[in-house]
Amino acid sequence: MPHEHREQVTIAVLTYRRAADLDRILPLLLEQAAKAETSGWPTEVLVVDNDPEAGARDQVKQAAGLRAAEGRRLRYVHEAVPGISAARNRAMAASPDSELLVFIDDDESPGERWLMSLLETYADYAPAAVVGPVRSTFEVEPEPWIEAGRFFARRRLATGTPVQVAATNNLLLSLPVVRRLGLEFDPDFGISGGADSLFTLQLHRQGGPMVWCSEALVDDVVPSHRLTRRWVVTRAFRSGNSWSRVQLRMEGSGARRGTLRLRLLGPALLRASGGTARATFGTLTRSDKHQARGIRTAARGLGMLSGMLGYTHLEYGRTPKRGKQPRKPHPAAARREHPGKAG
Repeated sequence: MPHEHREQVTIAVLTYRRAADLDRILPLLLEQAAKAETSGWPTEVLVVDNDPEAGARDQVKQAAGLRAAEGRRLRYVHEAVPGISAARNRAMAASPDSELLVFIDDDESPGERWLMSLLETYADYAPAAVVGPVRSTFEVEPEPWIEAGRFFARRRLATGTPVQVAATNNLLLSLPVVRRLGLEFDPDFGISGGADSLFTLQLHRQGGPMVWCSEALVDDVVPSHRLTRRWVVTRAFRSGNSWSRVQLRMEGSGARRGTLRLRLLGPALLRASGGTARATFGTLTRSDKHQARGIRTAARGLGMLSGMLGYTHLEYGRTPKRGKQPRKPHPAAARREHPGKAG
């Protein structure tokens, strides 16, 4: 029996030239929306296409037409401005009648009770945001060195645990709170990454509580081209780079930023030097664990230093459409779970 009427929910999936991923995830999200509807949460699915050529328009509109007879609500909006910040802001602007906005990536797969778990946690705690865990799975088996380095380790917390920062790959937002505070995703971080960290830190600092929901699990499929030493080390560097830039942006004024740079210098140098020492020890002792984790720590430290000095590492670079092949869906048999914790 349906529950009493509750807040309007929008599930937002951002996409950029990933037709195969959209074909896979849209039915899953529509199923999640249907389950929420039966429990009294009016829910729609919103696709935000960040392709300047609107490549997903026909694909989504065809899917919406096929689902209309079932009462499934699927909408499409186009955001031509490049960058993930613009796409996230478009999702918020395109949901004026919704109280709750739920972000998920187009290359993820939600667990069976993913959405309902987020909504139930929201109902229990009434926070400004609910954050769910992401579990890495792999298209191909990672080499032992990458496993030893815990490059894909992610945090896991108990439901209800307060958090201060989050990514948008599994995030429920209370839009009335976001609107009241006047928050948006910073376009300066739209290509480099880190906009979600900045946004959620600002939300927390301005009194918007965020809580963890351990049951709202999504799987993130890591493609084979990201399972190289070069890619994972570069990602660790980018993580440190964006972390420093986010901290500096949070300070606002030039004088306060200068003081923060001095405070961050010690931890950044400690990571860079300590990580290098551990990596050297690992090389001498032929230990993948010490070498890989040392390199990961050193790369993050160097990233922190580069961010303090004003360098911006651009993670979300774009390539011309010509000759680009869509990613193929990954057979479940080829995936291996990697639960991990925050490093």
